[in-house]
Amino acid sequence: MLTDSALDPIVDMVLVAADGAYEARSHEGSVRFRRDGTGFEVVEVEGEDPLADRSTDRFHPLGAERAHPHPRRGDNAYPHAFEQVAQLFDHPAAPDLCVIHSADHNWEDQGGHRGEHGSIGIVQARAPLVLAGAGVRHDGIIDDDARLVDVAPTILALLGVAPDTAGQHLSGQDGAVLEQVVDGSRADHVVTFLFDGTNANVLYDMVARGEAPNVARLLESGTAFGRGAMAGLPTVTLANHTSILTGRLPGHHGVLHNAWFDRRTGEQVITNSSATWPWSMEHLFPEVESVHTVLRRARPEAFSASVDEPCDLGASWSTFDAFRRGEQPAPAAKDGLPHTTERFVRPHKDYRWSTIIDHAGVEQATGILRGEFRGESFPIPTFLFCNFTLTDAAMHLGGPYSEVAAAAVRDTDGRMGEILDAVEDAGIAERTAFVLVADHGMEENDPAVTGDWDVTLRDAGLRFRDEGYGFLYLGEDRAS
Repeated sequence: MLTDSALDPIVDMVLVAADGAYEARSHEGSVRFRRDGTGFEVVEVEGEDPLADRSTDRFHPLGAERAHPHPRRGDNAYPHAFEQVAQLFDHPAAPDLCVIHSADHNWEDQGGHRGEHGSIGIVQARAPLVLAGAGVRHDGIIDDDARLVDVAPTILALLGVAPDTAGQHLSGQDGAVLEQVVDGSRADHVVTFLFDGTNANVLYDMVARGEAPNVARLLESGTAFGRGAMAGLPTVTLANHTSILTGRLPGHHGVLHNAWFDRRTGEQVITNSSATWPWSMEHLFPEVESVHTVLRRARPEAFSASVDEPCDLGASWSTFDAFRRGEQPAPAAKDGLPHTTERFVRPHKDYRWSTIIDHAGVEQATGILRGEFRGESFPIPTFLFCNFTLTDAAMHLGGPYSEVAAAAVRDTDGRMGEILDAVEDAGIAERTAFVLVADHGMEENDPAVTGDWDVTLRDAGLRFRDEGYGFLYLGEDRAS
């Protein structure tokens, strides 16, 4: 039913694991593959292979992306597709079926966002990645790609933390050190910025046009991956925030999605909500390590801080630990905030909310760097991670090419600039490496392409749960 022609406009493909193999099935054909010890081998192809193009250079730069809106399967690319599918089903709470929505599908009943993500299609998977400062080559934008799971081991390598005897910096890491951008020297500090939900091509284009001067400031002393850094499946927020900081893919670190169903407990798990963010890392597998935990094990005296970031495992100080203690590190003011495009704040509550949250993050980060925040004294952090949410809210709202998206990038660039200034004021700029990354890409959809495959399945009398919009658990009662 999911691959029937009636659902072709909204269903890109369906993924399943069975009998030691994996299958991706679309309306035109399927591919079946399995692990072979060192990689993957194709077992069978029927019709057209939906994962035939696994390249990383499609639809790059922005002009090429915009010239191919809403790519269909035969035109799209699915980087690292075999690994993406297999890791998802490694999780004990993986769904029976994973439905990948089409590039132009608009979830009208979920708010009708013009920007979307979640798929393994390249535009939704491609995040920007910039490294700069101490220990980093100064090559500008290079014609290369990376993966988000490469970020954590690279940060630890920049800080001079030695790998174990197997060459790993973090237990069970899927990523690797990005040797092509490090110069062999070391940084005393690393500051990482996450621009949530940012389209890589849009960001790089804005830098080129002078609209993101602080990102340009990083690029002057660093290297950016022009083809981006690929997120893990599903290409959603909490799954990939956690991948960035643990070096593991979602199926391997435990935070499988923004929401999923656990048959072992019979419970729905929701991680990506304001009510659950402080406790979302409780779903990590016990053996998972983060940059924070590895750094502090290697250097017990090191101080690390996690600003507005749910994946705060092992951090010396974190925003969400403050929430867990019952504190509210809210901003000093909520109106007239700097680096704010007021014409979008007033009509759009998500833009306003994210503006307030991101400003609070700047207050926290700059206070920590200057040694004092809300009456508490801090040492200069060896590792500081700052998450900004506005870009995701705006690119969902108007799509990645919209003026509201551009305004969010400009606002966030300004906030990042305040933190860069605080690094300079602390006298550590020359000894600091910087990382700018996103958790996934963002693709503009077609507001005319709407619909919900759940309706077709319900009408056929099937019992199932659809969690996170695409994780189907068959034979289960519908979520309340």
